[in-house]
Amino acid sequence: MITLRIIVLFTVIVPLHYDFCWCRCADAEYEIDGRCCPMCAAGNHVYRPCTEDTSTTCAPCPDFTHIDEPNGFSKCFDCTVCDASRGIRVKKACTRSSDTVCEPLEQFYCIERNKDSCRFAVKHSECSPGQYIKQAGTPSTDTVCADCEADTYSNGSFSSCLPHTQCEALGLTETSPGTRSSDSECGNTTTAHIVLSVIVTLIMIIIIAVVCFTIVHNRKKKRSGTGKLYSICSECFCSMRYSCGQNY
Repeated sequence: MITLRIIVLFTVIVPLHYDFCWCRCADAEYEIDGRCCPMCAAGNHVYRPCTEDTSTTCAPCPDFTHIDEPNGFSKCFDCTVCDASRGIRVKKACTRSSDTVCEPLEQFYCIERNKDSCRFAVKHSECSPGQYIKQAGTPSTDTVCADCEADTYSNGSFSSCLPHTQCEALGLTETSPGTRSSDSECGNTTTAHIVLSVIVTLIMIIIIAVVCFTIVHNRKKKRSGTGKLYSICSECFCSMRYSCGQNY
């Protein structure tokens, strides 16, 4: 019984298999209306399908279009535009037989690809202060950052963290301790006092100059108005018991 079933299945499947194979077009052909027509070469499209008496008529792809493989298409494909807003630029221009190849802009890396071409890219990450660039970004990978260890610092753009300056070793006084993002600040105590004294002296001179200028300006203004009144007022300038108007 089992042998009979096998014979029946073999009798049915084998003819179907051969029918399927005979209906399939060759690798260099495409099927249309039940006929197998020769494909057009890359860079060309089908202008007119084959008939029983003629072969396929092909035509070159128009400008700014392409087909990159043998085909049976009636139209070519538009060339890809490498748009800077998507972080990409032209690496290889489009031809009739190959699409445009795009690559990431400087300081960008590709996150979406199609064959050898980049479709979308984003900017490399920037390391934060207190971090250093452990691995620089490439057109295909992002920047890798790492934290600085104790007693070292980086502003985020260094390829390695730098040790804090040892002020004492330089014979200086540490005026500001170092952090992971900044170096130690050193200074000379004597020099700092001198600088502070000079600054205070300059401020006092400026204040005195402003006060004197104001007094002189006010006196000139009063003198130009009433000379006699100004003379009388000058005599009682320091008196707190009388006003200038009362004396006059």
